[in-house]
Amino acid sequence: MAGEVQRGLEDVVALESRICFIDGKQGRLIYRGYDIRDLAARSTFEEVAYLLWYGRLPTAAQLGELARRLESLREIPAELARLIDLLPASAGPMDVLRTAVSALALLEPGEGTPGPTSIGGAQRLTAALPTILGAFHRRRGHLPPLEPRPGLSHAAYLVYALLGREPSELESRAIDVALILHADHDLNASTFAARVTASTLSDLYSAVTSAVGTLKGPLHGGANERVMELLDEIGAAERAEEVVRAKLERHERIMGFGHRVYKVEDPRATILREWSRKVGEAKGNLRYYHLLEKVVEVVHREKGLYPNIDLYSGSVYSLLGIPHDLFTPVFASSRVVGWTAHVLEEYDDLRLIRPTSRYVGPTDLAYVPVADRA
Repeated sequence: MAGEVQRGLEDVVALESRICFIDGKQGRLIYRGYDIRDLAARSTFEEVAYLLWYGRLPTAAQLGELARRLESLREIPAELARLIDLLPASAGPMDVLRTAVSALALLEPGEGTPGPTSIGGAQRLTAALPTILGAFHRRRGHLPPLEPRPGLSHAAYLVYALLGREPSELESRAIDVALILHADHDLNASTFAARVTASTLSDLYSAVTSAVGTLKGPLHGGANERVMELLDEIGAAERAEEVVRAKLERHERIMGFGHRVYKVEDPRATILREWSRKVGEAKGNLRYYHLLEKVVEVVHREKGLYPNIDLYSGSVYSLLGIPHDLFTPVFASSRVVGWTAHVLEEYDDLRLIRPTSRYVGPTDLAYVPVADRA
């Protein structure tokens, strides 16, 4: 119906895109025509990044070139490293990331390689985000800067930058899969924010800064942190029923369940559930996995809700030793590929995004001079 308000723009079609498709009824997620299950099982994050940016899977030579390019772009300017050192150690990592992305735009060589409105800028940001996060995390922990470590995949480098150690093959693959699953998700809030910014013909770094600021909000990013807080509160699997039911009776939201789009289980949750088990087995610690399975049983029975990706991602990160407040920045280290793919698509089919609103305030108030106001 004309003029009908869709709160939160739910089910409103804002634009056309060739990047990502979600079938919420069938529980399918498609990147550029490829099912997420196939990509998670057979691909790598670098390959998915190429797919999202260029619209096709790379040849072996193209994939190798992209991997080498991302590795070459990991080092951040000395001025940015000094800025990170000046930021309060108590600062939130997402605040640091937002500031660093904006500052990096001032230190890049304009429209050269990489350029702030080019695919080079997308690759630069993707390569640099783990370095930025690692630099801040080590600085707040009073640890010395890390020496470069060549030959690491993007996933392995992310773990190295954050934790100062090379991950095992299983750990690297677990993070690789998590990055693939988080790389894009249609017009989520942060991606839409990036596209709105790009639609004004602002630069790519400004668009990503908008996206980082949007992801910082707890209604978008951070749900996996809340899941881990819940697991810590439950403690043991035999307490899950009691704790979860008590929260539901108080009408508290159980994070990691339900989704605006999916009406069945999030396919990303299905994949990460298995990786939560695999990593737990490798670490000799299935506590999180068993707790999560019990929580799933109770929530589905009581509310009919299915898990989403946030339910399992935090357990994988925690088992690797990644601090909880870095979960959302790790999300950003993956989603930056999707953000930039959407920004580049917006540049190719530019139209200023400018929705309207339904005004519900008064229209006939009489102006009263300030001296006459009570």
